[in-house]
Amino acid sequence: MIISFIGNSDSLGADEEKEEERLLSLLSETVGDKECSFYLGNYGWFDGFASRVCRKYADTHKKCKLILVIPYLDRKYNTERYDETLYPPLETVPKRLAIVRRNEYMIDVADLLIVHVSYIRYARNYLFYAEKKKKKVINIAEKKIGT
Repeated sequence: MIISFIGNSDSLGADEEKEEERLLSLLSETVGDKECSFYLGNYGWFDGFASRVCRKYADTHKKCKLILVIPYLDRKYNTERYDETLYPPLETVPKRLAIVRRNEYMIDVADLLIVHVSYIRYARNYLFYAEKKKKKVINIAEKKIGT
């Protein structure tokens, strides 16, 4: 199972600790003890939040791994939290579109997409893309996790 995470750069709100626990519960319900790869970006608040929560989950569920999906080969990335890095087939993509195409790749390969898209912003386009691809999406910004 592949779960990709995409979202706005703004935070979930004042009670981040509570949202972390809710996301851990969601992962437990969705993944359980199955083999799972978490596909993550490395930009903005939500990417950091998602990778922290996924690392916590993977530390107690050894069949899970965190994969940093990178949009550029010529940049250095902090890979401490991740088990692997992955560069999708973006060699022919102009640099200005690399993050967009990387995110679309993450949606294309995902069995489940967990997003944080709170209002009309650039990340909302990925919701439309995921719907077009008929992907299962959980938007943790519109509906509180576990409610």
